[in-house]
Amino acid sequence: MTAEGGGTPELTHFRDGLPRMVDVTSKASTARTATAEGWVRLPDEARAALVAGTNPKGDPLTVARLAGLAGSKRTADLITLCHPIPVTGADVTLTLEEAGVRIVATVRTTAPTGVEMEALTAVTVAALNVYDMLKAASKAVEITGVRLLSKTGGKSGDYHAAGRPVPVDMDG
Repeated sequence: MTAEGGGTPELTHFRDGLPRMVDVTSKASTARTATAEGWVRLPDEARAALVAGTNPKGDPLTVARLAGLAGSKRTADLITLCHPIPVTGADVTLTLEEAGVRIVATVRTTAPTGVEMEALTAVTVAALNVYDMLKAASKAVEITGVRLLSKTGGKSGDYHAAGRPVPVDMDG
């Protein structure tokens, strides 16, 4: 968007130099979906504790899945200018792969604004919980690669990240 009479972009979250929440009152509620992913890189000792089930805090993946689901519903409490919206569905999966734990979250709503931030928050909160659960095994657990994979619905249309999800390089 540009301001009338010029090529300067119009700031949607600022008016007269002050932050504001965008008014979505006149926008129609439509079905919207967003999917995000992230990775948790695991040092050998953390991977071993996870695989063997010997982590002193319990099962990191189950706890992280629940935390991600809860995080999707609490996004507006964490992201300052994010609208509180009804999350009508959410899925969070955590998969142990060679590159680490892959987290994928899909969030759905019927609302006047999208759910990208809810999907990204679900992934991030789940990743933080994996770290918290495994930090006794290794403080070198690393969160990386959080990104939006796709979104559907809304005025801006659909978005799909280019290419397939790429696991993090464990050596880099």
